[in-house]
Amino acid sequence: MIYLDNSATTRPCEAAVAAMTKALSEDWANPSALYQFGINVARALRTARAQVASAMGAEADRVFFTSGGTEADNWAIQGTVKRLGKRGKHIVTTAIEHHAVLNTMKELEAQGYEVTYLQPDSDGRIGVEALKAALRPDTILVSVMMVNNEVGSVMPIAQMAKLTHKLCPNALFHTDAVQGFMKIPFAAKTLGADLISVSAHKVHGPKGCGALYISPKVRSFPALLVGGGQESGYRSGTEGTPAIFGFAAACEALKPTLSEDIEREKKLLEDIITGLSNLDAVVINGAHDAPHILSVSIPGVPTQNSINILQDAGICVSAGSACAKGHRSHALTAMNLSPERMDSSFRISLSRETTQEDVKSLLDGIQSILDWKNR
Repeated sequence: MIYLDNSATTRPCEAAVAAMTKALSEDWANPSALYQFGINVARALRTARAQVASAMGAEADRVFFTSGGTEADNWAIQGTVKRLGKRGKHIVTTAIEHHAVLNTMKELEAQGYEVTYLQPDSDGRIGVEALKAALRPDTILVSVMMVNNEVGSVMPIAQMAKLTHKLCPNALFHTDAVQGFMKIPFAAKTLGADLISVSAHKVHGPKGCGALYISPKVRSFPALLVGGGQESGYRSGTEGTPAIFGFAAACEALKPTLSEDIEREKKLLEDIITGLSNLDAVVINGAHDAPHILSVSIPGVPTQNSINILQDAGICVSAGSACAKGHRSHALTAMNLSPERMDSSFRISLSRETTQEDVKSLLDGIQSILDWKNR
């Protein structure tokens, strides 16, 4: 199998699997317990938090584990509204966010909040000027994704956060960095975002684990869950140590070769683009700024047909966001692409495990789609 749907999920690396297995078979005590067995697991939990924080360029005591990116996004948005809702009712986000953000915004609109949705250009990019025009005195939150999960456009998060804090000093800035974490280098300490969401299973860790970074500048942020006081009182409930340890192990495994892996993925993506440029019937959608995401259309061939033909060749690609099955892409719609391009689009997404042979097989598979179209 040639797996090219890494924006949906990645194969857990050996280090993550080993760490999870050890947590389940040996280090399974409750880290809140006061005997040595539990104390040892609590110590391992502190180490894991420091490892994930290091990968984020964050202070260890400002990283809080969640069940994944969706939960982190929900907490960031709902927590901000709970904290600042009396100061204003205006929120700024983009029309191409993950549904974890967009559906949360819909709920807030039903509660009386006004949400401005920044529109992308034809490449899926959103600039600082668009944000500047949307900010208002009553803006309490700006939420902009770091990397679009369908077309790979990268947003100027540092500049956007700086602008938000300058024009709306009481507002908080959140970025969903799930597709940017360990793909687009950044350091939470210097990025300028108040809240940053990440997920383990996008970086060769396990599903069911993520984290929210809460800047030291943000004080008294509302808790997500109340109970026994775990996660510094922010998210109560016995910690899911197997997943957390797997997340930390994946971060540690990726760090030593991260720069090389990013450059190699970028080169492989360029090779795919070069190969596709020789095929007249294939259209590339969006900016593909990130090193691992490429959206492609073959007008006249429905998306599912392309997926089936590639699957028959042992190649896995995606119709788009794995979290929004059965719907026309909201990102491509916001980019004003034609229905023919949207209905024939599919996403290719790479990882550190993708090889040159995989790229060659993909290009051969796309040629098979064209042969089917022209038969």
